[in-house]
Amino acid sequence: MAELESLRKARGAFFTPPEICAYIAEWAIRNGDDLVLEPSCGEAAFLLEAAARLRKRGSDDLFLQGQLHGVEIYKASADAARAALSGSGYEVTIRVGDFFDEVPKAQFNAVIGNPPYVRYQQHTGGARAKSLEAALAEGVRLNGLASSWAAFVVHAARFLKPDGRLGLVLPAELLSVNYAAPVRRFLLQRFGRVRLVMFENLVFPGVLEEVVLLLAEGHGGAKCFEVYQARDVAALAAINATSWKEHRPEDGAKWTPALLNPSIFELYQRLCNDGFEKLSAWGQTYLGAVTGNNDYFSLSREQATKLRLKATELERISPPGSRHLRGHHFTDAAWEAMAESGAQCLLFYPRRAPSAAAQQYIAKGQKEGVHKAYKCMVRTPWWRVPLVDVPDLFLTYMNHDRPRLIANEARAHILNSLYGVNLHHGRKQLGKELLPIASLNSLTLLGAEMVGRAYGGGLLKLEPREADFLPMASKETLEQCSDELRAISPQLAPALRQGDVPRAVEMVDNVVLKGALKITDADIKTLRDAREIFFERRKSRGKGDRGESR
Repeated sequence: MAELESLRKARGAFFTPPEICAYIAEWAIRNGDDLVLEPSCGEAAFLLEAAARLRKRGSDDLFLQGQLHGVEIYKASADAARAALSGSGYEVTIRVGDFFDEVPKAQFNAVIGNPPYVRYQQHTGGARAKSLEAALAEGVRLNGLASSWAAFVVHAARFLKPDGRLGLVLPAELLSVNYAAPVRRFLLQRFGRVRLVMFENLVFPGVLEEVVLLLAEGHGGAKCFEVYQARDVAALAAINATSWKEHRPEDGAKWTPALLNPSIFELYQRLCNDGFEKLSAWGQTYLGAVTGNNDYFSLSREQATKLRLKATELERISPPGSRHLRGHHFTDAAWEAMAESGAQCLLFYPRRAPSAAAQQYIAKGQKEGVHKAYKCMVRTPWWRVPLVDVPDLFLTYMNHDRPRLIANEARAHILNSLYGVNLHHGRKQLGKELLPIASLNSLTLLGAEMVGRAYGGGLLKLEPREADFLPMASKETLEQCSDELRAISPQLAPALRQGDVPRAVEMVDNVVLKGALKITDADIKTLRDAREIFFERRKSRGKGDRGESR
């Protein structure tokens, strides 16, 4: 067992609470003669519950011969699973190997378990190729960002009889990540009914990733998916036939709205189409420049002076990170103050013929191995960072509280800790002046939670294409309330500096939502409360990652 424990720690595996195993087995197994498969079975937590349920359903076979099957890639875990089942008096067939090497046979009444969760950075080489090929065999094309569980869901479904049941523990990113869109589409196309159990609290002891329980059954053409929100695993016992809420997503759309009451989501959609438009209507969003080594390429004014670099070999940048961007405008004075305080406000950017001082700094970088960083190795010359356009607006994309739009009045370049937004022709002046202020409204804040995704530590992240869908006050709405927004702008700055975001949001809501769009106080409160639900879910997380769960 000591060897097994070290193996478990080495691969970051965390095993499923018994209440979840019992609930899924109870749901998936309907008859005493059902055939059950647990792919990636680990120590057979689900198979043990399946055996108990088969007995409960009336199996006459003393040993359940031929009914319990598992696949496990780690021999030590497979041996432990066999020992656990045989010690309880059950016969089981467990094959040691990669589940993606298993040839699908649609012979099982129930496929249950907790797929390994390996992020794309570690899910590489032959293992990734096999998983993508297995998903593609079912017509599901996954991209290079897909974690291991995505293909696992598709492959597992191929082992089910047409009326079989699939019960899996999955990361909650099923609801929100773009790479899971083909999986979401597949589930609705493959199964006649798709249900998800979500949890308000984290349910894996010591693990900080949210999970959902996928319960899919029948064959083909589900028009919706259904959701039950449980507080914790103890609440599973209270689920009944009337507990589920239906959600009808657009094709490929995120399932994040399922976290909201359907009536609230209807309100959100209606308001998004009345006086609001997507950020993409305002401008193009893109990632800042990738240096390969910010510590080397970003310099303080004092460092640049000591290195004797020419002014023409430096570019003004917003310092790495986004903590310094608390207001809604980044001015020349703000940049100058940061430069005087020693912030890394300059980018080393020599032209074609570097000065002697620049050549010395380049030689120093080579001596330190900076040129061996991947992003440096793939460009020529390695020391010239490929800049992106100077943006009209900054957009923060990794946030504890909310995404922030900031007018780039300093005309500073950006690194990849920020997104830039270049405003479309005809919208630049109005957008730079007022869009950062107007974005501090309750509908936009709720929209950020809807289109973004929660990460470990409670961070909210936006991918560039997700940011495109942020609901923003329309051009017509801003023109309608422009004088009022200008009037409150001086009051917003001190509120934001003091961290009093609710006060700032209330001021903007009164102008944009209540004043210009005539949204009622009750509906504004509904938007705020809904955003708080998402925000509190994120805050409940600590720091860390789930790793693999079993």
